[in-house]
Amino acid sequence: MTITTNPAFAGVERREPFRQRGRTLLMVIFGIFGGVGVIGGIALAIVGAGDVAGAGMSFLFALIPLPLLWVSFWWLDRYEPEPRRYKFAAFVWGGVVAVAIALVLQIWIQSAYDVNDDSMASFVAPLTEEPAKCLFLLLTFARARRVIDGFLDGLIFAGLVGIGFAFVENIGYYAASYLGSEDIKIDGPAGVTTTFIVRGVFSPFAHPLFTSAFGIAIGLAVTRKSKFAKVALVLLGLALSIGLHGMWNASLSFGGGAGFLLVYLGLAVVLLLVATVAIVARSKQIRVLERSLSYVAQRGWIHPAEIPYLSRFTYRKAARRFAQEHHGKDARKVVKRYQQIATEMAFLHDAMMSGRSKPHGVERTYAMLDQMYALRPDLRFPPALQNTVRHF
Repeated sequence: MTITTNPAFAGVERREPFRQRGRTLLMVIFGIFGGVGVIGGIALAIVGAGDVAGAGMSFLFALIPLPLLWVSFWWLDRYEPEPRRYKFAAFVWGGVVAVAIALVLQIWIQSAYDVNDDSMASFVAPLTEEPAKCLFLLLTFARARRVIDGFLDGLIFAGLVGIGFAFVENIGYYAASYLGSEDIKIDGPAGVTTTFIVRGVFSPFAHPLFTSAFGIAIGLAVTRKSKFAKVALVLLGLALSIGLHGMWNASLSFGGGAGFLLVYLGLAVVLLLVATVAIVARSKQIRVLERSLSYVAQRGWIHPAEIPYLSRFTYRKAARRFAQEHHGKDARKVVKRYQQIATEMAFLHDAMMSGRSKPHGVERTYAMLDQMYALRPDLRFPPALQNTVRHF
């Protein structure tokens, strides 16, 4: 049996409650920034490497770590996915806007104060690059508070900004390595490969890690009611981002082999701790989702038998597969959209029940419930799991 999608579904799929003004303009602006970034990156590679072969190698090596980095943050973002437009904007900001801001400031400081290269790398670079990257998270929070509403959100956006920044920066480093210099005795393909091993293999998470300190701080700040606590957390996070970045660069400039190894191992431990906390926080999201959905079911807003098909990824996939195999592709789309709305509604409901302030929280909750009700005539879930109703 193939269902014909209810006309209400088309409207529900496109409509977003309390849609923010200026969203289209924002995407157009960042689309332009992205195009400028691509052109600028090509120019940077060609000028820096000196020929097409060097530029091609620079781009290729800069691209190699991206899938691993993207998958890592995509995995963290699966349960409560952030808007794609903001994730795209985060990457573009890091690769274009933050790079431009930092570069302009560094050129001005070096020309005005005649700072040597080691001091530029160890002190000026962290003081200009980290605020330029962190500005995106600050502006995002100021524009749309509901986008960043916790630890994981801040970490994810900070990581994406860091990935964008590192991508463009790596193109420059690889292009310079291709040409070689007095300090870099190896040039050509060997020079690029050597630099890639250091930056792309052994330290691909460096920039995301630096900025993550600020991302975590702003993610925690949004849960605090005290303005003093918010400001203190934001300033502490920025200081930590700058400090981590400065420590890494200084180890390369002044630390020698032993200093670099010590800092590298220290930052590896920090990265491991952040990753562990992030994984634990992600696991906690499952429990939060199930708890919230059970409260929603008790209020009669959804049927208890729906809860497994709205919470656990295994059952969510099984529900979509069942809908497509028995009722067609339109049924799969309805189930997927219903799951997405239910997930967002459940997390919002939990935040409201926990006493956290959310913009238009009550109105948005009821608006999403209305969307779910509009989808129900075409909703095709598998049979209820055994003991599901009694359990919840």
